[in-house]
Amino acid sequence: MPVLGLGTWQLTGDECTNSVIMALELGYRHIDTAEGYGNHEQVRAGIEKSGVKREELFITSKVSHSNLRRADVLAACDKALKELRTDYLDLYLVHWPNSSIPMEETLGAMSELVDAGKVRDIGVSNFTISHMEEAARVSPKPISVNQVEYHAYLNQEDLLAKCNELGVVLTAYSPLARGELLNDAVLEGIAAAHGKTVAQIALRWLVQKGVVVIPKARSRKHLSDNMNMFDFELTDEEMARIDAIETTKRLINPPWAEFDRS
Repeated sequence: MPVLGLGTWQLTGDECTNSVIMALELGYRHIDTAEGYGNHEQVRAGIEKSGVKREELFITSKVSHSNLRRADVLAACDKALKELRTDYLDLYLVHWPNSSIPMEETLGAMSELVDAGKVRDIGVSNFTISHMEEAARVSPKPISVNQVEYHAYLNQEDLLAKCNELGVVLTAYSPLARGELLNDAVLEGIAAAHGKTVAQIALRWLVQKGVVVIPKARSRKHLSDNMNMFDFELTDEEMARIDAIETTKRLINPPWAEFDRS
């Protein structure tokens, strides 16, 4: 899985298709989408228009929290494959936990998709530490990824440590805190020292923690800027300064979230 991917949440219509085309032209090979985004077909159009071969891509999608019964998981995946016009997904995630449906049933269905060759790896999203422990215990197949909100204003060190302990890759969505950290004084100072943008510093901080990042970007400039974070390193002191930022904000917290389950 490429360390940098294109997030497509809230990208729809031609804007979504064009973002995918531009990203692939610039060298992105990791595209993240979801059943709940309603943009599979626009993502597919961007891939097809780019001319990049399917086998060169890493495509992630997610099954919605309301579709976690066995039959619903299987049907949702078939629908995603049809809409994306692909034979397989590189990664398929449970988008949100749902305590009203046994996790064993959901992950059993996800594992069936691996056995059927429709999905190469399975994972989860928005899972807390206790969710992760349960998933690791009941899943017939390894949980490869936990995709969560993670940025300098929501530094989930304990969750990252648990993922590392379980051999699970942590992927950060909203890694720029939906733009809220772009005026942060600590990040601005470090950016100036490196001749980089605040966004590049925020992404580099995550990557140096071993986190995969999937920022959303609509413009070629921002897509290109996001790629240009691999030619420098933050010092240990700079990493520690970002770790010490006191602002704490969770920006994505829908009514069905289960973050109260630590």
